[in-house]
Amino acid sequence: MPIYGTALLSLCLLTGLTVGRMIGAALGVNADIGGVGIAMILLILGCDALQRRGLMKAPTESGIVFWGQMYVPIVVAMAASQNVLGALSGGLMAIMAGLFAVGLSFVLVGVLAKKGGKEESPS
Repeated sequence: MPIYGTALLSLCLLTGLTVGRMIGAALGVNADIGGVGIAMILLILGCDALQRRGLMKAPTESGIVFWGQMYVPIVVAMAASQNVLGALSGGLMAIMAGLFAVGLSFVLVGVLAKKGGKEESPS
């Protein structure tokens, strides 16, 4: 059923938001730091683990694909509600957090691209 894909996504989202709030609390910031990004990483890892074990059935995958297509508009709406000027005036911590997230993303893209390149068959 597609509901299983939605359940996996919501579990990843709740876990990611909780971890993001814990990171924020550890840094002394009353905010979620990277929760949605953590959730998406968990979803990617979870889907990969299920596919490798043969537990990802087509209906489950369709639920994940549906919410994957909805992800971009949701993130755009969330970003539109953020106060960028307020974050920049918040000081060095906001700028450092942003630079760290971007740098980590660049590193992970390279790692995932190399891993994906090994699994492809030459044509």
